[in-house]
Amino acid sequence: MHGVTVRFRGLVANSEVDLEVPAGSISALIGPNGAGKTTLFNVISGLVAPSTGRLALDDTDITSLSTVRRAELGVARTFQSLQLAPTLTALDNVLVGVARLGRFGRLVNLGRRDALSSAGLRRISARALEFVGLGHRADDRVEQLPFGDRRRVELARALAGAPRLLLLDEPASGLPQEETVELIDILRRARDELDLTLLVVEHDMSFVRALAERAVVLDFGSVLASGMTEEVLADEQVVTAFLGTGAAGQAGAANGAVPHLDDTVELRPGRRKPLVAAAPGPETNSKAAR
Repeated sequence: MHGVTVRFRGLVANSEVDLEVPAGSISALIGPNGAGKTTLFNVISGLVAPSTGRLALDDTDITSLSTVRRAELGVARTFQSLQLAPTLTALDNVLVGVARLGRFGRLVNLGRRDALSSAGLRRISARALEFVGLGHRADDRVEQLPFGDRRRVELARALAGAPRLLLLDEPASGLPQEETVELIDILRRARDELDLTLLVVEHDMSFVRALAERAVVLDFGSVLASGMTEEVLADEQVVTAFLGTGAAGQAGAANGAVPHLDDTVELRPGRRKPLVAAAPGPETNSKAAR
């Protein structure tokens, strides 16, 4: 994306944001509460239209496309607040999401006609639950599942649609350390085995260090820093924004901006082709945001 600004009447939620997510990477979007992270996610997924600026998925300008069309192109997301039907089974929750897309999923090697049949969609949904470790709970109602398993159901629903870009809004929120480490493993496997690119909003900086190769920091709606995760988190401006004496820093600290996670989890390098980048205009032929 290039030059994205979002205004809600007199409020500027995002200001001239440039963001590039390399294909096959795991990137984190971080910043204090109120920095504009969720708004930016809403812009990428199509829930909010930018006041100015442009977005592209590979070579496709998606700035004016609907959420449905973006989903068809491979953009999926999860939410901080779970968007599940508690009285339906885990399998049916995943199935509803896949059926809504109405397109072939890459989790199983099925022909398109078979995949769009009822049986084909159920197989895709079941494979997605198996991928996140919940195959044995497919027939349990969501209201019977512990919180961590509910988060996995929502992740399975997103993966079943075979996305190319998956937006995760605070996926580790509310999880104990053991389940957080398991989630990191699932997300790494999703990137590696499903040819997936991940962009994560998260307040847990230990989680970010363990999972993301790249990080972009928003503060008051603008990009404060971007680059390799460890370099960004060591930046003096970033430390001040999270833990400084200002209001934004105090909010970040008060809301668990840097809780502890066992540091034995290590990063793995990803590819470096741009997936989300500036849509090329008449002045440039470059695929990447500049």
